[in-house]
Amino acid sequence: MNIKLTCLLIILGIASIEVYSQNNGVTNNWILGYGSYAGYPNGHTRIEFIGGMPQITSDSLEMDIFRTSANISDAQGNLLFYTNGYYIADATNDTMQNGNNISPTGATVLQPEALNIPQACLILPKPGSNSIYYVFHNTVDNSPQYSLSYYLYMSTIDMSLNNGLGAVTSKNVVMIQDSLNAGKITACKHANGRDWWVLAQRANSNIYYKLLISTNVILGPYSQAIGSPRNIMNFGMTGFSPDGTKFAFFYANYVAAGGLDVYDFNRCTGQLSNPTHIYIPQSNGKSGGLAFSGNSRYLYCANIEQLYQFDMASTNIAASQQTVAVWDSFYSPSPPFATLFEMPLLAPDGKIYISTGNSTFHLHVINNPDSAGLACDVQQHAIQLPHYYVNGLPNHPNYFLKCDSTLGCLCAPTTNLTPYPS
Repeated sequence: MNIKLTCLLIILGIASIEVYSQNNGVTNNWILGYGSYAGYPNGHTRIEFIGGMPQITSDSLEMDIFRTSANISDAQGNLLFYTNGYYIADATNDTMQNGNNISPTGATVLQPEALNIPQACLILPKPGSNSIYYVFHNTVDNSPQYSLSYYLYMSTIDMSLNNGLGAVTSKNVVMIQDSLNAGKITACKHANGRDWWVLAQRANSNIYYKLLISTNVILGPYSQAIGSPRNIMNFGMTGFSPDGTKFAFFYANYVAAGGLDVYDFNRCTGQLSNPTHIYIPQSNGKSGGLAFSGNSRYLYCANIEQLYQFDMASTNIAASQQTVAVWDSFYSPSPPFATLFEMPLLAPDGKIYISTGNSTFHLHVINNPDSAGLACDVQQHAIQLPHYYVNGLPNHPNYFLKCDSTLGCLCAPTTNLTPYPS
């Protein structure tokens, strides 16, 4: 029995090492904060996960980063490039060649430092390439109402150019033209394990647009009407479960009640199905967000002063709702900078970190997000940072999802070209 137990522990150890290695590298770097030009307490916090435990250090960059944030690293965890929705910076923290003026918009008049929309940029490696990346992005086109985007753009980056620092080879190519919900750009690996589905939402409707990103062609946009129509002024976030079987849209609203829509997702066909709508009480702010646990069972929704958990395995998802945290009236460093619940993100260490919705020095953390109810262990303002930040957790899809041939799609040929584990 001891021999069997030892073998089992070895197998589990190897499995955990494999899982750990697949969830580091590409999503290793989180960059938060304001440009260092204004002096302390402004500046940047860099959180790196490549060593297992998050390493928090101070950094000095030029870019301001608000709610719009996306970056990508190589398989070894070296940062390749990042963006705040206004321009793209390379690994030297300088503007990437031709990387300025993405998503042209009048919103820069209101917020000249950085775009302030959750999930308004998303970075995907081009399937089958080891040097080409696509950046999908949008902005606000109806300032000052600050709610609509009229275009979903794509810009292309070739990392083989400019001595490995990369260059933008095409910029602001219109992929979808319509009245879209600003931000909320999400993606999921196709069931073939190589291609990507990219989703965006038509404003004031229940229509989802989808693009299929393949090796040599981008197909679509396809559209699907499903679920509840969403008000034009809804804020919030969307996301896929790590296993790609669920898609969720949490929308908060500071003038009316919000909601949560949960769907089944078919990675082979790109179809959403089995919509579930859940009423969410009116938020005390104009934002909020969601994140799935690593095992895809639990969904967490941040509603400014409350943090909810939903069980995706329940036959009644709405009835599974549990309040796992209520804001404890903590300010950082002092009023009015409340440490509220806004943008959650599943990290490479398996924990979920939550931004506070204000310029504070703290992050919340869910230590055991795969556990039900209060056992998930929410620790409010437990992570102290060296500089102010305003949300800005990066928009990272699951780059590591495998092929699933049970859905009716063949697995794509394996390749050694991809810069991340496949």
